[in-house]
Amino acid sequence: MGVLLGTPIAVLGAVGALWLGRFELDVFSQIGLVMVIGLAAKNAILIVEFSKEEYERGASLVDAALAGARVRLRPILMTAFAFILGVLPLVISKGAGANSRQILGTTVLGGMLAATLIAIFVIPVTFYVSERLGRRSEKAGVPAGAPAPIHGGTDDRHPLDRGRP
Repeated sequence: MGVLLGTPIAVLGAVGALWLGRFELDVFSQIGLVMVIGLAAKNAILIVEFSKEEYERGASLVDAALAGARVRLRPILMTAFAFILGVLPLVISKGAGANSRQILGTTVLGGMLAATLIAIFVIPVTFYVSERLGRRSEKAGVPAGAPAPIHGGTDDRHPLDRGRP
């Protein structure tokens, strides 16, 4: 869940950068959005996976979330800033076809800045909240991620077979 909640931050950063640059949302910006969403999701997966491993080793939920953010911070920052610096030539490009390169570069730059500077703080919080809510539903007898039974019983038959005797 933390991974899914981290990607809108990157998208908002990308769209905000396009808005600040007075660019349109076209095919080039959509390609940039795909790149940004992929890298933002990868960064979130790194934090959540490490936090989950720490939690399963016996650390408290808060300690696991903080450890995941602390340990994965440097690799995420290195990857993100290498990516951001790599698209700077696109952002400042001139000449024929420069508009398309500027749109692509601006999309990626804004999205990665937002994903890096904001999401690295939000992802551990969403991990904590989702695990806490997951544990609460497990204590109530419903496995995490499973929908609660509508009929109130424990009918293990296939939904199409439930109406039959």
